[in-house]
Amino acid sequence: MNQLGFLRLGAFRIFVLAITTLLISATSSVFGSPCDALKAKPDVWVGGQVNALVLAAHAWYERDSAERAYGVVIDRIASTVRKCALADDKNFRDRYPQFLDLVTTLALARRPDHELGFTVTDETYFAETRQYVEIPAFLLTPAFLRAVSRYETLPQAKAMLRQLNATRSSADQLIFFSYESRHLGTPDNPDSFRRLLIVVPGNADQRTPEKWVQFGITDPGARAHVRNISVVSAVPGPDSTTNVYFKDYFRTYGRTGAITIKGRWELGEGDDNCASCHKSGILPIFPVAGSVIRDELPLVEKVNERFLNYARPRFDKYLDTTKLGPGLGSNVLQISSNQSVQCSECHHPNKLGSLNWPMDRTIISSYIKGGQMPYGFRLTSIERARLYRRLVQDYFAIDEAKPGILKSWLLGKSRTPESP
Repeated sequence: MNQLGFLRLGAFRIFVLAITTLLISATSSVFGSPCDALKAKPDVWVGGQVNALVLAAHAWYERDSAERAYGVVIDRIASTVRKCALADDKNFRDRYPQFLDLVTTLALARRPDHELGFTVTDETYFAETRQYVEIPAFLLTPAFLRAVSRYETLPQAKAMLRQLNATRSSADQLIFFSYESRHLGTPDNPDSFRRLLIVVPGNADQRTPEKWVQFGITDPGARAHVRNISVVSAVPGPDSTTNVYFKDYFRTYGRTGAITIKGRWELGEGDDNCASCHKSGILPIFPVAGSVIRDELPLVEKVNERFLNYARPRFDKYLDTTKLGPGLGSNVLQISSNQSVQCSECHHPNKLGSLNWPMDRTIISSYIKGGQMPYGFRLTSIERARLYRRLVQDYFAIDEAKPGILKSWLLGKSRTPESP
């Protein structure tokens, strides 16, 4: 092509660009910006985003591999909310407060400095709650740390705890037992299920935290050490509530035999969204059958009785769980000709906490299919599997005629209980 041809082509491109700009300007003047169009007819946009959010959440609940796609959906919705200033638009907020609350809360947990899922950064949370989640000094002696690090030396660790109890008052006795978890491996080893739980009593009058300190225990004969130590603390709050605080620690095993303890977050090894598993704050213990020695079996019942005394769990100022909506089993489900169940009879904000999103599939599935929940029901394995499927479907359904619990709440619509 000669120089004249290039000039003509350039002129043509400028002409097309000019026409396109004029068309865009004309369109904008008639229909306004995309944000203006959204605000003018929010129902269409919100309906589509709610369906996308619920579908993505359901997919991630069922499959870990769907986490990335879920994140894309949350980020996209949150970006539009931010760009269009929807949270500051009174008409939009009045119409869809639940949608805004959930999206804002979920989007915050997507940030790398908010892995715990709380309203403050992880750094701020650990700094402000340090007094509640420190491991008691008597559990950090070199002799105890060596004994508690191996399955083979676990009896020695328990002997040391019994010696400690001999010097403590009856109200201050440590409650401890070892067991195998039905649910989750440790954060450093998903295939490790052995634990030593030590409940260190608190003092409600002095607002001293009650601490559930849990050591991951290396499997018999295994060479690789389990590193995790978890602390979950319960502190009496106002209005007969219980504030719950969390922290994971990792042990580092030196070549000389020395064992050091440091927070998982401080080591730069990330953290987990606490509330996704700990809907009730502290969790009851349901060990694998036969994993607790006979003499310690009464202690399992004893700590679970303690769990029931932690009324109305809260996460202090760090998370408002009402922004996560109603929970799994908020509706009545008929499970047999003469039995119906509604999980929210116990799992609601003023009792054990709602089983709302985000939630952990492994724990919920294990509790229902394993026979621990719903409490007091005698169901066959087939009935439990069917109940689990119906609970999940009832929560995540996006059917327009009969939307599920999560979609109904996000759209501000009430749901009537399911008929027998």
